[in-house]
Amino acid sequence: MLIGAGSAVFTKGLVADLIQSPGLGPWELGLVDIDPEALETAEGLSRRMVEAMGAAIKVTASVDRRDVLPEADIVVTTIGVGKRRAWEADVFIPRKHGIYQPVGDTVMPGGISRAMRMIPALVAIARDIDELCPEAWFFNYSNPMTANCWAVRQATGVPVVGLCHGTFDVSRQLAHFVGAPPEETTTRFAGLNHLTFIHDLRWRGRDMWPVARERLRETPPDAFALHNPFSWSLFEAYGAYPSANDRHVTEFFPERFPGGQYYGKTLGVDAYSFEDTIASGDRSYDQMRAQALGEEPLDAWIFHHSVGEHEQLLNIIRALRYDTREVFAVNLPNEGTVRSLPDDAVLEIPAVATAAGLMPMQTPDFSDELAAIIARRLASTRLTVTAALNGDRKLFVEALLLDGAVSDRGVAEAMVDEYLVAHRSNLPNFTHSGEATHG
Repeated sequence: MLIGAGSAVFTKGLVADLIQSPGLGPWELGLVDIDPEALETAEGLSRRMVEAMGAAIKVTASVDRRDVLPEADIVVTTIGVGKRRAWEADVFIPRKHGIYQPVGDTVMPGGISRAMRMIPALVAIARDIDELCPEAWFFNYSNPMTANCWAVRQATGVPVVGLCHGTFDVSRQLAHFVGAPPEETTTRFAGLNHLTFIHDLRWRGRDMWPVARERLRETPPDAFALHNPFSWSLFEAYGAYPSANDRHVTEFFPERFPGGQYYGKTLGVDAYSFEDTIASGDRSYDQMRAQALGEEPLDAWIFHHSVGEHEQLLNIIRALRYDTREVFAVNLPNEGTVRSLPDDAVLEIPAVATAAGLMPMQTPDFSDELAAIIARRLASTRLTVTAALNGDRKLFVEALLLDGAVSDRGVAEAMVDEYLVAHRSNLPNFTHSGEATHG
């Protein structure tokens, strides 16, 4: 079951993967989206793909998840409350105050604002899962990943698993960088979603960090190094490389990029343009809708395996079913995996997929220096979770201040008030005045 099916690119990739995995079936794909037009797009595209390949996949669709949840074995959430227009407000409101973000979906003001909308929606979904299909696997792809998964577990106890392709993708990029086949390399890592430090990289058991350091000294520099100067500077300082590269990683260190200044460019403007990201998403959706309605033929490449958020889901399901003991990057409660970090905090960590579930791998050699960086970010995330669950305007302000991108309380207050007005219809835990509704 896919909740948030209007994320057409994810839906397209998932359906293609299902078609290519008949051995895991038979499949029944339940699509849910509260936007009827978005649901029509997802359903139409999925049906056309299934029919074109003659796949044994039954597609159902509903705007009400409770119609579909009772039969679900696997629930996947890809929701984006308010969609791209709300995302624009998350990023453009801080810009008026001189704060620039290239993404705005994880931390800094944009990510914190997004959490205020996303957390109540995901908690409501989790409560329905607990009632209607408590044995189902619950995988979340919606950002801000850390705050969302932490809040769901804290508020409901439902064992949500957060998934993101970032660490998997960056691990492959690092393998190519050091000249090793990705399928023959291994990594160890820990951290937060979009700030996960890969602290060990090996090819057939050989430590590949010395090779990485040699490559960094080459002239001209490799494109991977050239395009991620900040991430590589952290590697040189701490001996670990952060996923998911500069576009995301810079947002965790706003004090280092005042006014968004980034190596002679401005973050979100001419460095990782936010407007280009939004425009690309709008174009992709329009293309998917035209194909869904039969106005355009299906893209010739639509059935090919593609990279993206969906790509590891079927691998994880296969590993859980057949007990293959593969290792995946997942977002789960720490519970002693990194001993120097809080047990209840959701971390992105390696876990072994077994028939008994996902088993986190201990990371005893995660350095105290790296843990200190993560602990700092966890503090503002904890405040964000509490503010979102309780509709607490004061803690919303405090989360912005603790995050570090805003140092002036007056600016933080003004920004929160603008967010509360812009997102009023999608903030059920806040009253119109912005004060808490409960808690």
